[in-house]
Amino acid sequence: MPVATSQQPARPGKASRPPQPVLITAAQPSLAEQHAARKKRYAITMGVRAVAITLAAVTYQYALWLALVFAFLGTVLPWIAVVMANDGPPKHKLFEGFRTRHERELESRPHRVIDA
Repeated sequence: MPVATSQQPARPGKASRPPQPVLITAAQPSLAEQHAARKKRYAITMGVRAVAITLAAVTYQYALWLALVFAFLGTVLPWIAVVMANDGPPKHKLFEGFRTRHERELESRPHRVIDA
């Protein structure tokens, strides 16, 4: 007995649709992969913050304005890192609006109104 695959229909006697391959490229990454990517992004951002704080301390004696820029980066980067780490993939819209389906509409019949 032949085994059905994605390229041939399971029942040869029936009219079948053309075979469509299953696309997995649009699949979202697993939760573990998403979490690992967020942890990596957080660690990189906090590493850049550590470098910025160190550079602020080193350049304080030579260029005050440069030290202030590095200090500002060292102050703002933790907030940015936390926001990026807590951010997930975009959510799908649960409600995309009302769409009529004409093939499923009930027919419209005239109805009697009884007026007393």
